[in-house]
Amino acid sequence: MTLRTVIVDDEQLGRELLRILLADHTEIQIVAECKNGQEAIDYLRSEPVDLLFLDVQMPKIGGFDVVERVGLQHLPPTVFVTAYQEHAVRAFDVHAIDYLTKPVQAERLQTALERVREKIDAKAALLTHSQLTYALNGLRDTNEEPKEYPSRFLVKDGAKEILLPVEKIEWIEAAEYYSCLHSNGRRFMLRETISDLSKRLDPGQFIRIHRSSIVNLNQISEIYREGQREGSVILLDGQKLRMSKTGRQKLAEIGKP
Repeated sequence: MTLRTVIVDDEQLGRELLRILLADHTEIQIVAECKNGQEAIDYLRSEPVDLLFLDVQMPKIGGFDVVERVGLQHLPPTVFVTAYQEHAVRAFDVHAIDYLTKPVQAERLQTALERVREKIDAKAALLTHSQLTYALNGLRDTNEEPKEYPSRFLVKDGAKEILLPVEKIEWIEAAEYYSCLHSNGRRFMLRETISDLSKRLDPGQFIRIHRSSIVNLNQISEIYREGQREGSVILLDGQKLRMSKTGRQKLAEIGKP
């Protein structure tokens, strides 16, 4: 199988090195080399492409800007090329087809191409929306401090106040301008809307499954579909919570490889 391949890098040496390394792989046909994000966007919108090597950090229009402007549905299988060594590498290792760090090494390129072939053969080369978003956000945050999520909330417990650990919250219920935190059969009120609270909680642990509820993923025992739009989840303590279509989609994304 011949793969129509595009290299995108604002540095000429970067493009040349990748071209030289790819010359050893007969299935790769380099059809274009783009020196900036706009050239990449124009080409991807006009010509069929099977494989894209996309530099992350470019002036004006960076690699993730290219992805967003081309659109996920039109994005070919993509290997990101990055100088980042920490957060971006970890994000791609889990969520992207693959990544290469500069300067690109022949052995590492070989591994990346093997992964690309596996994805293409399995007809699974395109990333889901949530996976790609997570990977791109990982890149954006490489020069920033990692986002911190609250580990406990100060809540009233009768006449006193206590620090309630986040991991002990089973689910959260909307109560107008308050949120009701359910923990071990008890309820604690927090003066914060459920919308604001959902933005502060770790999305890897809590998901808003309905406009009126957020659930701790570790507390879910069973998930049920009920018609085309809604469903429900059963918690470990037997509590049943309504689940909207959007909430069901969020849970489905988590289960994807």
